[in-house]
Amino acid sequence: MKLIFTIAWRNILRHRGKSLVIGAILFIGAFLMTLGNGVTTGMDHGIKKNIVNSFMGDIVLISEKQKSDNILFDMMGSAIEPVTSYRIIKETLKEQDFVDRFVPVGKNLVMLLKEDENQPGFTYLLGVDFNEYQKMFPQRFEIIEGTSLVKGQNDILIPTHARDDIYMTISTWLIPEGGELVKKNLSKDALDNINSIEVSSTIVLMGTANSVNSSTDIRFGVKGIYKYAALNHFFGNFCITDIELYRECMGYFSTKENMVEVPKEEKKLLSLENEDLDSLFGAEDIADKPGKASSREDDETAAVSKQQAISSEFGTYNLVFIKLKSGVPYDTAIKKLNAALQAKGAGVRAVTWNRASGPVGSMAIIIKSALFVFVTLLFVVAIIIIINTLTMSALERTSEIGMMRAIGAKKSFIAGMFYGETGILSAFFGGAGIVFGVIAVKIIPLFNISTTNDMLQMLYGGDVFHPLLFAPDILITVFQLVFVTVIAALYPVSVARGITPLDAISRD
Repeated sequence: MKLIFTIAWRNILRHRGKSLVIGAILFIGAFLMTLGNGVTTGMDHGIKKNIVNSFMGDIVLISEKQKSDNILFDMMGSAIEPVTSYRIIKETLKEQDFVDRFVPVGKNLVMLLKEDENQPGFTYLLGVDFNEYQKMFPQRFEIIEGTSLVKGQNDILIPTHARDDIYMTISTWLIPEGGELVKKNLSKDALDNINSIEVSSTIVLMGTANSVNSSTDIRFGVKGIYKYAALNHFFGNFCITDIELYRECMGYFSTKENMVEVPKEEKKLLSLENEDLDSLFGAEDIADKPGKASSREDDETAAVSKQQAISSEFGTYNLVFIKLKSGVPYDTAIKKLNAALQAKGAGVRAVTWNRASGPVGSMAIIIKSALFVFVTLLFVVAIIIIINTLTMSALERTSEIGMMRAIGAKKSFIAGMFYGETGILSAFFGGAGIVFGVIAVKIIPLFNISTTNDMLQMLYGGDVFHPLLFAPDILITVFQLVFVTVIAALYPVSVARGITPLDAISRD
């Protein structure tokens, strides 16, 4: 073995120019693959961190009737199926020791209306109990104009990205109630028309009707304008309002509609038989009896108070966002959750955040696959060059190899010699590429490179460029190098193995 590597190293030094060309290609390929894996892994980690901690948690519960798992952005605009069993869901989730927090929400596409516009626009509406939502996702967005939501008011929070889109649709720039036009927050199109821009502190939205609901148009007061610190281009499409207003807009049953308390007098009336109904038209009227009116008023007042105290959990939702405790594997959590929910007949199923977020959650995988293909093509070029170089080397050394065969060298020895050459080049130059790639990944975060550009934030996985590398990322590059080494040496080895002592004599 030592002799094989000695001869292989001698041949590399004898063909320095060709060896450097092969080595440079292997170095560049390994470096790009390592650095690229660091970027895509960092992007994947950043996207996961921002989506999980800022918007939807680790797991999302959706209706069993929901056809697509993608509930973040459905390009076809189809409505998300309603969920009416939250009381069962809540009890089930509380029984799971791996669940940290959870919050139910309503989310759907709604129409954007304007009096003088015949063609409606569209935006996304998120209905939440704002206090509970903030507990689930604390300090994940900033109110840059106006104030936060107040429960019980017809208000809405508009994200900056949605405001830009709304302006493009209805040519109206939204500002908070009592607020003023803030020039630095205007979009480019709005800024170009600042002298004639139309502003408004209200917006009319109407839910998209389907087989289970009939929508209602509601005029919302704009309470505030908010912005996410990272990935605002994606999260900034969801206008936030109170869950009861969301239900009213979508035409779903609200808490009050689901929990109507019938006064005692009306219950008595409904329980009367036909012959008893005739007595109502007698000389003495029930309403005229002493004390009856005040009793009825007391009952109605008590009923209203009870309705106000009823939790919004009794109404309709579309989704439940869940955060898991640290270290809980998704596969385990999904399996246990679905089994428990199915046993309780909750009518929902659990999906992971990346499936629920559709293409956004798969972006890192797509980019990493594209990078893998690109570097593989680069390595294919390297394979061709290595094959050509080693084949020419084998032919140039026909006499030498023939003499080696004549004095007893076996074909396996000749093959090992060529495999040794490609192995040394791959290990030295490819290994150097991996090392430099790792160093680059470690150094880049020290520069604290940040951006406010939406598309760059997508590449970064957040507002800061922070590549990451894990063992599997490095192993992928090592596997590619081994593959290149073996494949590139196959043909030159077959040529060298075919050289006989007679070829050495005839060549001389």
